[in-house]
Amino acid sequence: MLARLSWPGFSGKRRFDDLTQQEILALAISSEEEDGQIYATYAARLRDRYPASAAVFDGMAAEENQHRRALLDHYHRRFGDVVIPIRREHVRDFYARRPVWLVEQLSLDRIRQEAGDMEREAQAFYVRAAGRATDVEIRKLLGDLAAAEGKHERKAGLLAEQHLDHDERSAEDRAAHRQFVLTWVQPGLAGLMDGSVSTLAPIFATAFATQDTWTTFLVGVSASVGAGISMGFTEAAHDDGKLSGRGAPWKRGLASGVMTTLGGLGHALPYLIPSFWTATVIALLVVFVELWAIAWIQNRYMETPFLRATFQVVLGGALVLAAGILIGGA
Repeated sequence: MLARLSWPGFSGKRRFDDLTQQEILALAISSEEEDGQIYATYAARLRDRYPASAAVFDGMAAEENQHRRALLDHYHRRFGDVVIPIRREHVRDFYARRPVWLVEQLSLDRIRQEAGDMEREAQAFYVRAAGRATDVEIRKLLGDLAAAEGKHERKAGLLAEQHLDHDERSAEDRAAHRQFVLTWVQPGLAGLMDGSVSTLAPIFATAFATQDTWTTFLVGVSASVGAGISMGFTEAAHDDGKLSGRGAPWKRGLASGVMTTLGGLGHALPYLIPSFWTATVIALLVVFVELWAIAWIQNRYMETPFLRATFQVVLGGALVLAAGILIGGA
């Protein structure tokens, strides 16, 4: 009952400095178990696409399992068979693992980064725990584990050298880059092109037909938001990513929808300026920047030759823009 109260300073959790040596050992055991499971999860998720990196995380999971066995052996000798059920989330001023490892579509670089953070946090825990231990054997064990965790990054490097030669690492990095392009860049670029180009005609047709900046702004915003919603749902619905390997549909839909909306808003927002010609000149400059940005992204990420990308995007955008101005001015 009391643990549910939310008074300031009272969370129902134990302070780390109040833990007994038995509780510290139990906490270390549960922490090693969780870290080993996380590494094993990483390995399972990477095995199909990045087998060499999966082997690295298999090795790290085995290291954590060795630490867990050493802690269990000492706990059994000192405190018996029953391990106190205490975990990180039960300790108020103790680090907790961020739940990013639960996400299905983590990038390879993000997984490597998270693993490095895990090792540094584990080392800090053992250093602090060893400093509080009064029993010589427990202090020695925790100190040894702190040193072992400090060497884990180097151990990970040795495992990487064993399983990941230069060619394999380059191949995995290329695969990770390709996944990033398929999941985020490609749908985002398609959205940006659609939002930037398809809204040119209605926005500038309205502008030149009415010469009313507020009306033009409302048409631009509605066209941009509507196109963004349509493109986002279309991208997410037409491919679940399982066969194509293009990644989670919600990620692709989000990238496509947001970039479509931004592409249209870019040349709609200038029409918040009351002066028609001032707003139109600024909108035209924004269009120029948008089209060149699209050509650059195509060249940078999609490996489209720059002149070809420029010709396709700028010429297409210019034609749509001209159509909008001619229709609006008729």
